[in-house]
Amino acid sequence: MRSPVIVVPFGPARYMSLLVVAFLVLPLIAIVPMSFSDTRFLSMPNGGLSTLHYQRLFGEQIWRDSLLQSVSIAFVAAILAVLLGLAFCLGAWQRQGRAVGLLRVLMLGPLIVPGIVHAVAYHRALSMLGLFDSFAGTILVHAVKGLPFAILSISAALSSVQPATLQLARSFGASPIQALLKTLLPQIQSGIAAGFVLAFVTSWDEIVVTLFITSRNVNTLPKQIWQSLLLNLDPIVAALGTLALAATLLVLSFLWLRGARALAAAGSN
Repeated sequence: MRSPVIVVPFGPARYMSLLVVAFLVLPLIAIVPMSFSDTRFLSMPNGGLSTLHYQRLFGEQIWRDSLLQSVSIAFVAAILAVLLGLAFCLGAWQRQGRAVGLLRVLMLGPLIVPGIVHAVAYHRALSMLGLFDSFAGTILVHAVKGLPFAILSISAALSSVQPATLQLARSFGASPIQALLKTLLPQIQSGIAAGFVLAFVTSWDEIVVTLFITSRNVNTLPKQIWQSLLLNLDPIVAALGTLALAATLLVLSFLWLRGARALAAAGSN
């Protein structure tokens, strides 16, 4: 027997939520017509619509290189953040105490300390190690910036798993590696995936620290956007923002359809 459907009236709370959404979204929509401007500066179209800036985005070498560098750095940094976060969370999951609680707080330091403070510290540390303005140094710093998000998501997933899971798998003859790979990790794969996405987005969006630890060799996409806006308000940024907005809407639509289908399947059962 299906449960009755409860219809929530369209009251003041929903009107307020729509106003908040409009306040957040409408400024983003303004970049769409700017991306089709026929001028060489950031403005609304004057004489007509043009795809000039999209052609420049994919045609100019500096933008292609910065996009490739951002994707590569973010991907490797996210993997490193997830591996380090998983190692810490597994150790903290099996051991409790004040020391573990203190370590958890220290691991969340990149979220607590202002980014400009981190930037100065990373600049000094990478200069001493000879990794200033290098891909290895940038990846390490971005991994540290994404590490707290990986720890938070993996810890949340581990909170629903019984600590005796590994011991139970070992009692059935599984090796430590088999117990980890076949018993524990499948139960927390959603937390690992969420940590990877959050760490990737953190690295992809990082600009303050990147400006302090790089010079000429490393030129990520946010850094290139900053430089283009600082010099001449290049409308190619509007074209890039429009593509990012379209990609975000596609991902959200996919997740919404997937959730709607899951709810429909659960309701039919």
